[in-house]
Order: sequence, then structure tokens, then C-alpha cells
Amino acid sequence: MRLADPVKIALSNLKAAKFRSFLTILGIVIGIASVIIIMAIGTSAQELILDQVKGIGSNLIGVLPGASEESGPPASAMGVVITTLKYDDLKAILQKNNVPNVTDGAGYISGNNTVQYEDIDKNYTFQGTTASYINVENAEIENGRFFTKEEEASLSRFAVLGSKVTADLFEGSDPIGKKIKIGDQNFEVIGTLKERGSTAFSNQDTTIFMPLFTAQKIMLGVNYLNFIRLKADSEANIDRAKADVITTLREQHDIKKAGDDDFSVRDQKAGLDAITKVTGAIKYFLTAIAAISLMVGGVGIMNTMLISVNQRIQEVGLRKAIGAKNSVIMLQFLMESVVVTLIGGAIGIFGGVAVSALAALVIQKLGYHWPFVVTFSSIFLAVIISGFIGIFFGIYPARKAAALQITEALRYE
Repeated sequence: MRLADPVKIALSNLKAAKFRSFLTILGIVIGIASVIIIMAIGTSAQELILDQVKGIGSNLIGVLPGASEESGPPASAMGVVITTLKYDDLKAILQKNNVPNVTDGAGYISGNNTVQYEDIDKNYTFQGTTASYINVENAEIENGRFFTKEEEASLSRFAVLGSKVTADLFEGSDPIGKKIKIGDQNFEVIGTLKERGSTAFSNQDTTIFMPLFTAQKIMLGVNYLNFIRLKADSEANIDRAKADVITTLREQHDIKKAGDDDFSVRDQKAGLDAITKVTGAIKYFLTAIAAISLMVGGVGIMNTMLISVNQRIQEVGLRKAIGAKNSVIMLQFLMESVVVTLIGGAIGIFGGVAVSALAALVIQKLGYHWPFVVTFSSIFLAVIISGFIGIFFGIYPARKAAALQITEALRYE
């Protein structure tokens, strides 16, 4: 018997029970489409995040409070508040005799509060930082200026607005010199930043910047930093600079053994590797959840094929009576199961790609640099999964059909 014969018979049987076949195929379509969509969106999101991190520079070093394994992020990166990093640590690092290969650095502390201007009342993130922020982050001033080092140390109530905050509060009018209220404190707007978008998990455009000590002492009542970002003189000197930073911080914190570190130092490459691992794990976890729907679709196939076997008992008896072997009967029913899953898989792949493309288009229209990525591996995986489900869930009904006795099958009504 040619392989094409059971395929033709399978297709004709599917046509004979159109509605039942449609419902069976639909389960596979939804499952395969879900896998494709989640893998595509997960890969696109991963690329977006990595591009944003790369966009802030390849010669940057990050210092975070809290110890961590070399391969993973510290707890502070996951939202846990750790207070071991101070402004004096930044000052020590920026001394040339301590870390000669670091040219500049900025300290950061963040909060969130209601911002008022005239009759507009909105909630924004504010970030206390040092005057060196502009140089370290390669940020650009649109209008006005950034605050100075003297203003940073004098508890000045000056604010520099991200582009989105400027547009929301002032709606096209000049904000320079205007007063806004952040929480219960009045601030004078002295500058606005050019549009930049999200970088390294923060959105500069929706942030209000103020002097570090103003944020610490007046707005938040704390004396620690969320993190420090340093700029090395070249990418080639990153490792040397990291080693010097670690030595300096151990001296600052009176740490004698490496295992007692209460800080983490990461360069851009380490940060990219950590982000890739975290986002990759999330992507595959979500893909595994989506694959559960494929199992449901597989159970539906098995149920449909068992019904088909019961409805075609006499057909099986007749075919056996004219010489059909058990292996041929089993192959016939198994092929029907595989055909159903492959048809559903093909439709699911096209549907998943189409939805992923539409999602990318919508997100791009919202102003995000969102790449449309559908990998060959995800499509190949979907095809393999489809075939595997068809075989796995089709074996039992196929074996049941092949095991029917000729006499019992011919007498069945």
C-alpha cells in the first residue's frame, strides 16, 4: 500500500464529518498559534530590552547594593530594598588614585509621587541623581539646562523634565521657570530633555530629574543609593576598572573576604548575559504554559479518533476480511490522527505569524522600537510538536482499531 492511500482516505473521512473535524483541528490551531505567538513576542521583547541596554553605551559599569552570584542579578535588581550603597562610595570610586580608568559616574535614587501644575494632576517617577547624569547617560537637553554640582549639594528644588512629562504638563507651552508641585514640595523647572524612550528598564521620557540630595533628604528621607553607574575610559579597560571598583568598595565597607561583599559590580556584557538568561527563562516558561493547550488538543484528537473507530467497526471488519493486515489498519487510523494535527499545525503557524506581525505593528505605532521576530526554530518546533501529538494521541485508537476481530466487527451493528 502506498503512503498516499491512507492520506487520501484520511482526508475523505475528515470531509465526511466536517464539523467534528473542525472542532478537533481548532484545538490544535489554538495551541500551535499560542506557542508561535508567545515565542515571537518573547523573542521580540528580549531583543527590545537588549537593544535598549546596548544603547546606553558599551563602556559602562553598574554597581548595585547587595551581593549576588556572578551568573545572576542581586536582590536589589528584583525590587528588594538594600541600603548598603552610599554617596561616599561614589565619591571614593571617582577618585583617580582609586579607580584611574573611570572617567565619570552618577548615583541614583528613585521615587514616585503626584505632580501638579495648575489644574493638571498626574503621577510620575522622579529620580534623584548627580549633575554628571548628562555625561554618563549621554542624555541631551532640549531646552534650559541640567542642574550643577553646586545645586546638587545645596538641596536645590530644581527639576528637569523628560519629554513626555513636558508634553503632559505644559501641552506645548514653555516650561522653563515654571513652578510644579511634587508631593508637597514646590520645584522650579530649569530644563527639559530630548525624547529618548526606554533604556535599561527605565523611561527617561516619563521621569522627572532632581538633585540627588534633594530626593534623598527632602522627598524620601533616606541616605542610600539605588545604584551607581560608571563610565570607563574605554571598553578595553572595563575589567581593570571593575577590579579597582571592587577593591575600593571593600575598603569603604571594611570587607576582608570576597564572600562577604554587600555589593555587586557588573559591566555591560555581564548585564546583557543576565538579562538574556532571565528573559529567555521567562519566554520558555510561558511557551511551556501555552503548550498545555496542545495537550488539550491532543486529548480532543484521541477522543475523536475513538469515536471514529466505534463508528467504523464494520468497515474495519470488511477490510480485514479482504486481507488487510493489522499494521495497515493501524497505519490508516494513525495517519488520520497525524493529518488532523498537521492541518491544524499549518493553520496555527500562519495564524500565529499573522497575530505576531499585527502585534508588532501595533506596538511600533505606539512608539516602541519593537522588532518582528519569528524564528525558523519556533516554526520547526511547531511542526514537530504537531506530528508528535498526532502520533502520541493517535496510537491508542489505532491499536484499538487494529485489534478488532473480523467476526465481531462484521456482526457489529
